[in-house]
Amino acid sequence: MRTAVDSLASGAAAENEDWYSVSPQLFVVLDGATARTNTGCAHGVSWYAAHLGTALSESAPNPSTPLTDALAAGIARVAGLHPACDLSHEGTPSAAVAMVRPTGGWADYLVLGDVSVVFDRGGDIVVISDDRVSQTAVAERRAADAYPIGSPEKNDAMVRMKHAELAMRNRDGGYWIAAAEPAAARHARVGRVALSEVGRFAVLTDGATRVVSQFAKLSWCELLDLAETESPAAVLRAVRALESSDPLGLRWPRNKRSDDATMAIAVGVD
Repeated sequence: MRTAVDSLASGAAAENEDWYSVSPQLFVVLDGATARTNTGCAHGVSWYAAHLGTALSESAPNPSTPLTDALAAGIARVAGLHPACDLSHEGTPSAAVAMVRPTGGWADYLVLGDVSVVFDRGGDIVVISDDRVSQTAVAERRAADAYPIGSPEKNDAMVRMKHAELAMRNRDGGYWIAAAEPAAARHARVGRVALSEVGRFAVLTDGATRVVSQFAKLSWCELLDLAETESPAAVLRAVRALESSDPLGLRWPRNKRSDDATMAIAVGVD
């Protein structure tokens, strides 16, 4: 199995809140959720993503451990690292999580939050995404999309949107994400595919999937082709070029000009 991965922060001066770990036993990609409000926590989103990712990288490779159990244990472990923080705060640091575990002829996968896993089964592309967060705060999102990126009106609208979104976090009828409650892991989208059917797969944060899901400049197959023949970095460069062509978000309304973007690919896994 040949693997490649790349990750870019949203800007030259920005801290990358994505996190990844890639090995033949386990792919882990996390997307730390942007904090636009108070969090009740002395630690940042990058701290949370790094510590949760480390916990998952240690426990999830074990094929006898369901990925949901590994995630629940990881969430509990990180919560135990900062008990002095207000972990009940609605804005407590959180992250979307995607994992793929190739083992015993199968690829087990888990997706929680706005990250994606893409399998190529002989030209049949299977995409596992979790878009439940985008189905919350719909009116507030629409209002924020009406303003150009960087404007005071946009910034104010984004804060209103974030409060409405957080009110629906980790509750029925809303969306689920790794934060401080291990029970959220039970709501992840999980499954398995036979490795004999998979020629390649990729794990991506939503900053990388923009080129397909938002900008519609590549198909999923074209994205995989570009990452395989060139590199994941080539995919991320394509994303950045499109973002730069629309800096105010007038053509493609979005929360911010650029987002942290991460892509890992595995080829020849059958």
